[in-house]
Amino acid sequence: MNIPETSLPRIIVIGGGFAGISFIKKLQKEKVQIILFDRHNYHTFQPLLYQVSTAGLEPDSIAYPLRKIFRTKMDFHFRMGEVENIDTENNTISSSIGNLKFDYLVIATGTRTNFFGNENIAENSMPMKTIPQALNIRSLMLQNIEKADITTDETERKRLLNFVIAGAGPTGVELAGALAEFRKGILEHDYPELEEEEMNVHLIEGLDRVLPPMSEKASEKAQKFLEKLGVQIHLETFISDYDGKTVTTRDGQKFETATFIWAAGVTGAPIKGISGDALVEKANRYKVDECNKILGFENIYALGDIAMMQTEEFPKGHPQVAQPAIQQGKHLGKNFRRMLKGDKMEPFEYFDKGTMATVGRNKAVVDIGKLHFGGAIAWFLWMFVHLWFLVGFRNRVVTFFNWTYSYINYDRAARLIIRPFKKS
Repeated sequence: MNIPETSLPRIIVIGGGFAGISFIKKLQKEKVQIILFDRHNYHTFQPLLYQVSTAGLEPDSIAYPLRKIFRTKMDFHFRMGEVENIDTENNTISSSIGNLKFDYLVIATGTRTNFFGNENIAENSMPMKTIPQALNIRSLMLQNIEKADITTDETERKRLLNFVIAGAGPTGVELAGALAEFRKGILEHDYPELEEEEMNVHLIEGLDRVLPPMSEKASEKAQKFLEKLGVQIHLETFISDYDGKTVTTRDGQKFETATFIWAAGVTGAPIKGISGDALVEKANRYKVDECNKILGFENIYALGDIAMMQTEEFPKGHPQVAQPAIQQGKHLGKNFRRMLKGDKMEPFEYFDKGTMATVGRNKAVVDIGKLHFGGAIAWFLWMFVHLWFLVGFRNRVVTFFNWTYSYINYDRAARLIIRPFKKS
């Protein structure tokens, strides 16, 4: 691997998500060599993936080149590849593009979709963790509507226009709301042969309310918003199988569908080489101390979704969302600056800035401490926060323009089948 030799401390960062880039930004002026590994050459703003999958935004609105983010850092090197193994004894990583030694290693690999061991669901459903997966969903959705528009078989049309989403967390709720708004704003105009009532959106959740991580008030408001949009909600319902045509639940319900989106859970994405007491196998997260150092190691750290920092308030680790990842990344960057000066690291303290989810136009819910509210004010707050945290000025401008255009015209301009989806 062609990395310049250096006498400076070499820090390898695995993962260009919120945690990884927040960490590196704090070290841009320090005398260290940083090598960032990622499978993609861009950072993905995952909270808006659902808008790509439902034709609200183009993918370049929520993606930003990793090299461009750190172009002012002189001794920064990006390598597009997958780290496959960590040799902790020799301080070496093995990747798909070669091996490399490190002085310090920061793992920020995030999560992957959790299918809970169900191979049929893994093979036949549509996950949404990456931009390619979001584009697959967009293409499949539009392809199925196109097929429904020309078929004369009523049973097949119903199956093609039946959209089933597993999991009523923020991702599932936002997807369901976006699909329901697509039905209301687009279907009757683009497809005059189809009736709006023919398209159905089903949201299936195993627990007794939507948005389980949020307050009960937020859940109640979100459910009312979804029902007003026509989403059919199925609570305390567990999915047992999907064969590519029929979703089956444990209690015997069946949903005929050609579009089944799996948003029912995630698990950590650990790397081979660190196991045993340092890895919580059920969650696939690394146990870390109050400074994000993986237990049992002196120079290996974990950040964000892959890190399990257990506290009284968070005995199962911090929530696997953007804010803990951003805050941990920034804090570890500051701690590295302290360490490089010979000072002691300071423990991390998570500041909960609240939780929010959008359901649709003028419909969102927000929890900030003991404050819970929903509706248009929450929706505008949700938009402002997401625009603020988007990486890149251009992305903010393009996204704001798209949202303004959609708000005025009730339109979704990105409904293009650029890359038709075919099941392998």
